[in-house]
Amino acid sequence: MKQSVYLRFIVLSIICLLIETPPAIAHFGTIIPSDSMVNQGENTLVHLTLSFMHPFEQTGMNLARPKSFGVVAHGKSVSLLKQIKQTSVLGHLAWQSDYRIRRPGVYTFYMEPEPYWEKAEDCFIIHYTKTVISAFGDDESWDAEIGLKTEIVPITRPFALYAHNLFQGIVKFNGKPVPFATVEVEFYNAQKKAQTRNELFITQTLKADSNGLFSYAVPKSGWWGFAALNSADYQLTFQGVKKDVELGAVIWVQFKDWLTH
Repeated sequence: MKQSVYLRFIVLSIICLLIETPPAIAHFGTIIPSDSMVNQGENTLVHLTLSFMHPFEQTGMNLARPKSFGVVAHGKSVSLLKQIKQTSVLGHLAWQSDYRIRRPGVYTFYMEPEPYWEKAEDCFIIHYTKTVISAFGDDESWDAEIGLKTEIVPITRPFALYAHNLFQGIVKFNGKPVPFATVEVEFYNAQKKAQTRNELFITQTLKADSNGLFSYAVPKSGWWGFAALNSADYQLTFQGVKKDVELGAVIWVQFKDWLTH
């Protein structure tokens, strides 16, 4: 009898722990520009903020000085690493940069961070992050790959989008599509006004198809992050022990409200 009561106590304790354990919170490398389009007569100085965070909850982590940061435009990649300045986002170390756009084109800004050790997941995290800006009405080559180890190649033009549009992209790793890749999607809840019914709504999770293609219909205007997650084909050492590395291909896309006037 005593043994039966003891076992029942153990089972109930485990159930309580499982209920109280919060779901895993998604991490996102972020590059948020002041706008996704620069048009004639507008300010041509684009301000970019680089950070590492949980975008919906608006809680941050420290982002060490990136390993690389640059822009691809007109067929060339230019490093902007020397131009970044230290800043703070959500009380954590982050970076910022200003970039003057002087001619029409499609500009893809990208970042490769230093590996981030995540104790809770017992692994390193590296998010190859990018965002695409159109200048002066140019919309050529917005689907071009820029050569990151892993990246999301947009199938939907990643600017001049309305809320509720369907966004599609192909997940690539070492230049090849990733079948059935997991993709996490989150809203950049900058004003902290958006609320959810429960924790499962925070990070929308989906799978790519056999060709690495995924689709998501955005329900609200604003900036949305898409992060395709894969395990690296190598390990890194933490305190003398080899650890796995999560590689994220992240793209940030802005969606606008429909104009009625």
